Amino acid sequence: MADYDVFNGDADGICALLQLRLAEPRQSALVTGVKRDINLLAKVDATDGDRLTVLDISMDKNNQALVSALDNGAQVQYFDHHFPGEIPQHKNLDATIDTDAEVCTGLLVNKHLNNQFLPWAVTAAFGDNLHTAARQAAQPLQPNDKQLAQLEELGTLLNYNGYGATIDDLFFAPDKLFETLLPYPDPFDFINSDGTFATLKEGYASDMANAKAIGPHFDSADCAMFVFPHASWSRRVGGVYGNELARDYPDRAHALLSEIENNAYQVSVRAPINRREGADELCRQFATGGGRKAAAGINNLPHSEIDNFLSAFQQQFAS
Repeated sequence: MADYDVFNGDADGICALLQLRLAEPRQSALVTGVKRDINLLAKVDATDGDRLTVLDISMDKNNQALVSALDNGAQVQYFDHHFPGEIPQHKNLDATIDTDAEVCTGLLVNKHLNNQFLPWAVTAAFGDNLHTAARQAAQPLQPNDKQLAQLEELGTLLNYNGYGATIDDLFFAPDKLFETLLPYPDPFDFINSDGTFATLKEGYASDMANAKAIGPHFDSADCAMFVFPHASWSRRVGGVYGNELARDYPDRAHALLSEIENNAYQVSVRAPINRREGADELCRQFATGGGRKAAAGINNLPHSEIDNFLSAFQQQFAS
């Protein structure tokens, strides 16, 4: 029998797993990757008696590997907030799926654990740009303004670390980052004592300065699209800069295109905060696209498809 923890490499996936393993320590094989690497279940050769914990990756994108693992006799516990497609009806599957735009996986796990490690769930929500939900969830903690700002910054930085075309783009591999965080039941202890936080904070400030120096390729009252050059910083910053723009312009949708190999682009889309829907519908129109209602992306958009994407983007978010 083997144990596997399969999780998205962003703030939500890491903080969701962190809560579970603080509550139930387990020696597991860690299966993760950059935020866009979501076909993770295919990397697990599950057999009878194995236990799989799956967090913050689309069941729809992993359906075939999930069914195979279940049929092979593995027990699967699944928490997620992305579009699931058809959920398998199987005795070995314990699935908690909620696609509400104000929910993230970290909050689902927090509910499952009855607030045991609530500060980490609040961190996850901030990382997923669910600032209202994060503040509401934090109320039982009665945090002061400084503490709330620290959790917001930590969530942002953990999420920022997950963006990139490959692990080489990241400051820390997500599995190693999880292992660094695991000794800290209290995120404030991590913030105040671990140099990892300072490294991410410095990198984030530098990358955001680069991003803000580039104006929009297209903008209107309803949407704005930015195109970034082929550079590690642009692939790292696409998601978190999109989140910031969404907060600054809550009635406008945003798309950030970061150039990758082979004359193609990695795309991050944010629906307007004041109407958190449509991002997933837009991105699923393109090969390698997917996500959730408020935030979605396309892993590989050929340069020849940019005009088609812009047209669909404008149509999707026309007021």
